[in-house]
Amino acid sequence: MIRAWLAALVIVVLYSTAVQGSQSGWQREEVDWRMSGRSRIKAVRYPTDKPLSTLSQMNVPKPVVIEKRKVSAESVSALSKDSLVTGTSEIIYVIDSPPVDGFVPLIVVSVTDKRLMDLELDAIPENSIVGRYPSGIDPQSDYVIGIFDTGASAHVMGFEDATRAGLLSNFSSFITSNTILIGGVTGIVDAWVSQPLAVFVDGLSAIDEQGLIVDTSGMVGESNVSIAVGQNPGSGPDLPTAIGSPLSVFYTTVINHDRQVTVQQDGEEFTGPDIHIYEHDDPRIPSYQNIVPLELRPAGATSVQYVPSLEGWFEFPPASPSIIIGNLSQSLFFVHSVDLVEGPQRAIDKDRFMLDTGAQVSVIGSRMAARLALNPSSPDFEVEIQGVTGEVVLAPGFYIDSLEIPALGEWLSYTNVPVILLDVSSPEGGTLDGIIGMNLFVSFNLVLRGGGLFLEDDPVLEFEVINSVVNADIAPIPGDGVVDYQDLAVLAEVWLTSSDATTWNPQADIAPPLVPDGVIDFLDYAVLAEHWLEISTP
Repeated sequence: MIRAWLAALVIVVLYSTAVQGSQSGWQREEVDWRMSGRSRIKAVRYPTDKPLSTLSQMNVPKPVVIEKRKVSAESVSALSKDSLVTGTSEIIYVIDSPPVDGFVPLIVVSVTDKRLMDLELDAIPENSIVGRYPSGIDPQSDYVIGIFDTGASAHVMGFEDATRAGLLSNFSSFITSNTILIGGVTGIVDAWVSQPLAVFVDGLSAIDEQGLIVDTSGMVGESNVSIAVGQNPGSGPDLPTAIGSPLSVFYTTVINHDRQVTVQQDGEEFTGPDIHIYEHDDPRIPSYQNIVPLELRPAGATSVQYVPSLEGWFEFPPASPSIIIGNLSQSLFFVHSVDLVEGPQRAIDKDRFMLDTGAQVSVIGSRMAARLALNPSSPDFEVEIQGVTGEVVLAPGFYIDSLEIPALGEWLSYTNVPVILLDVSSPEGGTLDGIIGMNLFVSFNLVLRGGGLFLEDDPVLEFEVINSVVNADIAPIPGDGVVDYQDLAVLAEVWLTSSDATTWNPQADIAPPLVPDGVIDFLDYAVLAEHWLEISTP
């Protein structure tokens, strides 16, 4: 079996700098937040007089308080010495106290058997479903709900999800005898390497009220791609299903965070932003004026490929899952520049921050913590991180004074920013400066334009501040651009109903804006009244 030497190519491993004790008198709260590298935060600890700001607590009329201000080059240059042209001015969105945790971009995942011949290694983008579903699978109901995860260097499907999708009942057709090691903060586990197959995805809105996918016309994906498949975890945690950079590099992904979608699957409820994945030139893609330049690193990526096993005589199955092939390693999405400030200490123009849509939290590594004079033995809060083996370690968290991301258009500037101190391995070798997680984007709609392969434009992340008018424009779905009597009628039809009612309409649950409370009442009416007769512009 091909094992350890391939693991470094495929799996981002977390190394904890955790303190091994909790602060006396602190409060402990159980949570379930996703981190990079298939780890999860299971609890947070914090001083009782300084409670954490979390996404579920953002029960305010606006998503967050955002100040849009004009700043002269002279006043900003102390924080961003090399990023401004002398004599110019910039517009900055100042976001105070973002939550510790952000949203999870959930997607629908299906698989088919579409592949090429042996030793044809490249993944092929597919703009519609091709191939045959595994035998015994009903594509309307036997789909998987996974994560759109740019921090995943290879696609991963957990054991239970792989069983549901039909990969394990058709084991010899879809799974090779090769395994790969998947690591985390507490150890490593084995995962199978799949045969080349096809993966297709869409947003949660593809699922109807009965929990079925009736229309698959919105699904896109790639064929001839090998994925990592979790083995039976026994008493430990199962691997999450994460569709990563090997797919997002080919497409443009639109994340409408102002429009939440709630679906049911086998009695379990899933809520996430409305996501759509398009070809790059699709006219339905919105164009936002604010752009964060990204890049694939290591540079020089040319394709998405798996590594074949050359030990057989007549067959050459994948020895490792498909990754973006870069300079001797997999490539991932990096933010081009990040500035951090803590008191008099500054870390300016740092370019080893990875953009990770699968991480709800943001992270800084030891080098950045040392540069900012942070003391791991005196944290502002702590998190309990569960790794892939189920063991738990403790890691320190801090509020740093500011974090800025330069952009074309409006910059992003955060103050009182929660970060977790953790060293994460980089595809370039060594460890990352940090991870930009989704807690920094809860107030924005996003467009991630993939790319960056040889002769392609670099990827970019476009963003716009969430327009609260859209939240109130609920009729007809997805809204006609004006808040009027049609929207009031929708609200009246489900007045005082809750999410467990058969007549429940999640589109009418518009308050609080980012984390609806599951009941249609005067909070929702107040949002509608606040924006009465307002018109949204395209």
